[in-house]
Amino acid sequence: MRLLGIEIGGTKLQIVVGDESAAIVERRRFTVERAHGAAGIRRQIEAGVEELLARHRPVAVGVGFGGPVDWRTGRACRSHHIEGWSEFDLGGWLRRWTGARVVVDNDANVAAFGEARRGAGRDFNPVFYFNLGSGVGGGLIVDGRIYHGAIPGEVEFGHVRLDRAGTTVEARCSGWAVDAHLRTLKQTEPDGALARLIGDAVGGEARHLAGALAQGDPAAKRVLDELAGDVAFALSHAVHLFHPQLVVVGGGLSQVGEPLRAAVAGALPRFVMEAFWPGPEICVAQLGEDAVPVGALLLAQANG
Repeated sequence: MRLLGIEIGGTKLQIVVGDESAAIVERRRFTVERAHGAAGIRRQIEAGVEELLARHRPVAVGVGFGGPVDWRTGRACRSHHIEGWSEFDLGGWLRRWTGARVVVDNDANVAAFGEARRGAGRDFNPVFYFNLGSGVGGGLIVDGRIYHGAIPGEVEFGHVRLDRAGTTVEARCSGWAVDAHLRTLKQTEPDGALARLIGDAVGGEARHLAGALAQGDPAAKRVLDELAGDVAFALSHAVHLFHPQLVVVGGGLSQVGEPLRAAVAGALPRFVMEAFWPGPEICVAQLGEDAVPVGALLLAQANG
């Protein structure tokens, strides 16, 4: 038996084939060109899936989509980052030319499902997951199942407000937001390790944060502390509402690793009521960039 898993994000597109145990056996990875919109991504999906269908016949397809979806019908409600997805029948479109059953969910929900079933959350319940990537999303797994609110979405962690002016977690803590912050620091503190590591690169500056932290760069430490403080403040709302046993940090910024995990864990208690001290255990996603593809395969497996 073969399964197909698809991750549709704001930066990358992944298409994987899995076996009956939902283990990845083949993969195609694409960089998303935002300027080409949803139509460009659909062309990439068509090319990747058609190539894989020449060798594999999946019985079911799981999709993690970067935005709110109607998980019951497979319709994309919208994308916060890519134009052209609003009210698109993603499930029906895939079903027509794969001939397989298709289940579509929000990508953070799917990543949470993957981490809870095959990653860091295997021995915990409930599991709260959030990703710090091109955008910021969240997912909650209770008793092994994705928590679903009223259509069209739930656990929109990236849209939690950090102040009354309307500043969101995504506006301050996404990879793109941190990139912009680091570009400014490169101009104001050009002699630091962070600026040297970034060099002339434009885009993806956040990938140099871990290296600058390892060198003890003060600017990198300030960025980390600000990021961790914002994340911890927002996370305190999820803790008070859901009281998860484990919080999993995923997405591209999670590659900062232990410094980020420790900074968030250290900042969280001051925002959490004493009855919940010291707060949930916090860890970095074990599946890395496979969290959504593995979660998608597990969804396909459950619905095949």
